[in-house]
Amino acid sequence: MEAPQVGGGGLPVVWRVPLLVLGMLSLLAGVAAGLLRAGWGVPLPAAALAAQHGPLMAAAFFGTVIGLERAVALGRAWAFLSPLAAGAGGLLLIAGGPPAAALPLLAAGGLLLTLATLRAAQRQPALHTRILALAAALAFAAPLAWLLGRWDAAIAGWAGFLVLTIAGERLELSRFLPPSANARRVFVGIVAALLLAVLASTTVDGSLRLFGAALVALALWLLRQDVARRTVRQQGLTRFIAVCLLSGYFWLLAGGLLLALQPAGPLLMDAALHAVFVGFVLAMVFGHAPIIFPAIVRVALPYHPRFYLPLAVLHASLLLRVGGDLAAMPALRAWGAAGNALCLALFIVTMAAAAIGGKAENTRKPRA
Repeated sequence: MEAPQVGGGGLPVVWRVPLLVLGMLSLLAGVAAGLLRAGWGVPLPAAALAAQHGPLMAAAFFGTVIGLERAVALGRAWAFLSPLAAGAGGLLLIAGGPPAAALPLLAAGGLLLTLATLRAAQRQPALHTRILALAAALAFAAPLAWLLGRWDAAIAGWAGFLVLTIAGERLELSRFLPPSANARRVFVGIVAALLLAVLASTTVDGSLRLFGAALVALALWLLRQDVARRTVRQQGLTRFIAVCLLSGYFWLLAGGLLLALQPAGPLLMDAALHAVFVGFVLAMVFGHAPIIFPAIVRVALPYHPRFYLPLAVLHASLLLRVGGDLAAMPALRAWGAAGNALCLALFIVTMAAAAIGGKAENTRKPRA
């Protein structure tokens, strides 16, 4: 019997999979809750779960996955308590537990993620590690804001957590084509404005307008500075990642503009938030999954052109959803939401097929 693979990640690979499963459970419940909110008759374990769509997706699912990624990179067993807390918080919500108990667990996951990120920043002092630490701190604060009924602050906090995490990681990769000193100063100014807008959202009505303006500035900066503008001319996985990034920046720009215009009514707010959380964030997930998941679970995901299928469904369904919102047509919004769920299912199936193909390819390789 072979010993479990540790792979330099501080915890055997076989022990990481249950943590990933916890995150996937929150994803499934969060998608079901979103479909119910869009008008589809989706059964849920608890009817009140529909109101927890945001915490399930932003805190429980993404908190688990990002915490797991960060723990593997840090290589310390204690860091895995972050995805465990986030996953447990999501599981408690799914089981019908009181939000007053689940949300502090989600906040604990964010706090542990912050500590793990600060430890990484001590090892590698750089602008991008500081940005990642600030993003993780928002993952700690947002569930507490939701618990206290500060909805705008929670929304801005979770959006800031995901957006700054992605921006920090892209800044790290920009070492291959580093931005100028002036561009870095502009980036710091944008991040400061975004954080101030999050802080203002705790007490100032209409502060999401300022938050949206900061997202617009960040989207324009990323479109101008990201190396994806050049790598999109290449082939294979490199081109696919670049297409995901550039299309995601478009949705970040669109979502920021909608927020900056202060959407009036639930449909327009739905368009703004899903442009950011679905269009931008999921495009980033689709692009980085072939790199991140092999590092977490040690399963190769070789590139295949079918990777574009879930990405195409993502953008088409989100256009339908946002169009339905802007046209005040809830039926179109509902079909767009169904397409959003379909793109996630296609993404999971596509990655699973790539993993099976990668394993079969490794089996066929002659051993030295």
